Amino acid sequence: MKIVVFVNHVPDTETKVKIGADGVSIEPTGVNYMLSPYDEFAVEEALKTKQKFGGEVAAVSLGGDANKETLRKALAMGCDKAVLLKDASVRDSFGVAKGLADFAKEYGADIIFAGKQSIDYDSAQVGGLVGELLGIPSVSVVVKLDIADGVATAEREIEGGHVIVHVKLPAVIIAQKGLNEPRYPSLKGIMDAKRKPIEEKIPAPVEPRVITTAMYLPPAKSAGKIVGTDAAAAVELVRLLHEEAKVI
Repeated sequence: MKIVVFVNHVPDTETKVKIGADGVSIEPTGVNYMLSPYDEFAVEEALKTKQKFGGEVAAVSLGGDANKETLRKALAMGCDKAVLLKDASVRDSFGVAKGLADFAKEYGADIIFAGKQSIDYDSAQVGGLVGELLGIPSVSVVVKLDIADGVATAEREIEGGHVIVHVKLPAVIIAQKGLNEPRYPSLKGIMDAKRKPIEEKIPAPVEPRVITTAMYLPPAKSAGKIVGTDAAAAVELVRLLHEEAKVI
């Protein structure tokens, strides 16, 4: 079975984000990067699928040379090969999905795994777009998966409950937290990952459909205000909530 898993290189969740001088990107100096957490669930499920059916797991990432760090994390977890679709330019979700879909089609993927969303832009669009571009089913926010006789039975979250979906392979499975418990790379896996080659391909250029025109940090929280210490403060509090905060 040919298994593809998409991985994204994103700023660490503990990074203090600063806006770059261009006003439309973050300042990369001093930023630590990591494998996007939702993609860890996708990698783990891809590896479990290989353990059950055999085959090969290819981890694929679209971006610049820095993405090789994340690809090596996927290799250390157990992926068989890593492919960098090398393009350091800024792509919107459609542009990313087009590059990934083109690779998956060329590779002949039997099943594709992706994380629910990356933790930088949080658009949660790439997995579904890949399915649409390839003309195959995609199932989002999957928390349980079973594959048998060429059919994937996926349990996915919906508001207030879960729903069971049956799709024929090939399909895109979009992982949600709870699908599995991602493994930690072993020391042997880490050492092997350093020696494994990372294949590079140049994806076809795509005209952007979304352009970032400005990026800014949320305003700092204002200091708290004590309006009184006795029962009379209740009247003043109601006035402030109505006239200043405008919440009542």
